[in-house]
Amino acid sequence: MPARPPGEIGGTALAEREPPLPRVPKGASYRWIILGIGVLAQAALAALQHGLSGLGPMFRTEFGLSLPQVGLALAAANWGIMTTLLLWGRLADRYGERPVIAIGLGSSALCILAASFAEEAGVLIAWLFIAGALGAAASAASGRAVMHWFARAERGLALGIRQMSIPLGSAAAALALPLIAAAAGIGAALAALAGAAALGALCAGLWLAAPPPSQVEGAPGGGPSPLRDRSLWRLAFCAGLLVCSQIAMNGFVIIFLAEYRGLEVGLAALVLAIINIAGGVVRVLAGRLSDLSGRRIPPIRRQALLLALGLMAAALLVNAPLALLIPVLVAAGTLAISWNGLAFTAAAEMAGHAQAGTAIGLQGTIIRIVSAGAGVAFGFVVEQTGSWAAAFALLGILPLVSFSLLTPLIGEEERRFALSEPAGAAPHRAS
Repeated sequence: MPARPPGEIGGTALAEREPPLPRVPKGASYRWIILGIGVLAQAALAALQHGLSGLGPMFRTEFGLSLPQVGLALAAANWGIMTTLLLWGRLADRYGERPVIAIGLGSSALCILAASFAEEAGVLIAWLFIAGALGAAASAASGRAVMHWFARAERGLALGIRQMSIPLGSAAAALALPLIAAAAGIGAALAALAGAAALGALCAGLWLAAPPPSQVEGAPGGGPSPLRDRSLWRLAFCAGLLVCSQIAMNGFVIIFLAEYRGLEVGLAALVLAIINIAGGVVRVLAGRLSDLSGRRIPPIRRQALLLALGLMAAALLVNAPLALLIPVLVAAGTLAISWNGLAFTAAAEMAGHAQAGTAIGLQGTIIRIVSAGAGVAFGFVVEQTGSWAAAFALLGILPLVSFSLLTPLIGEEERRFALSEPAGAAPHRAS
């Protein structure tokens, strides 16, 4: 692997060579194995982060928890992820993806297994927090590995597939964990979750490898550290604003349809399931379309504008017939999810190969900070105003702000892409 471009971490220059991953006697087709490992690792982390919600009622009964305490238990892993995501990204840049995912996700599996033996709520929450903090390695490092193996012309599709693993892994865990817990207890459900994390770590340790040098595209080198790059901070902040819509929609669609519009709870849950499945599929499609155009920022802006329009339409239609309202909610919810893969692709490409892990870690951290209170704020507006229309309308303002703030990044993406183009290469212009 060629020497890393100099970067800056903690104010000191880094010029040392990144320890290489093992070379494998494989051709370009091996990139799909790498993508599969990335999907598995990310899905295992998503199952921990989001899939535990299916065990909420059982946590409440088993440990005698109040509703706020149940919320704390379900949020513990996510808070752990938020505290270490940036650190794992920087470690991936320095030491490579294979040891980071194998050690981080493997250690997370041991912590989840320890949580399965917890007899007190405090112990359970502590182990889940630590498990999230260690498992965060899978998020930053798997994205970096995919970026290395896939050329720009396929990278949007590949990272879109990787990001699709988040809603799919969450849904699989939400369905499977309650069934396992009902049959064999909470401990068995957590042990199964630990097994998924261990499988992801094992696959990373065995099969993650660096691409042949001929497959690694040129990337801008010597740029600023992502921690000092204002463009990457702007992109991360805009992504955080868009995530607010995703959190609010996922958290309140069922309540809105069931309690306010009188839809049967099972059907309301089906609407939410359709939103998440459609959102995951559109992540992949959006990534592929961005590969064809060669740009990431313009399609993110278009999706932000369409999301704002969808939320405003939902605000106008809160009392409309369900046959009209539900398709609008599905469209808005799908758009609230669909942009995610593009944002991570843009961040990785703007930072370049050598600092992609740090850029992905930074974006994931800022997204979580910006959107941390989205669900609480949305519920507060509904409760204080008594108006779901007002809540949807106010939520629709955030993607409009993101749409506006992303504008300067169009030219910045062009500039960095020009720097990464090999000399004499034909320019790949947006169609």
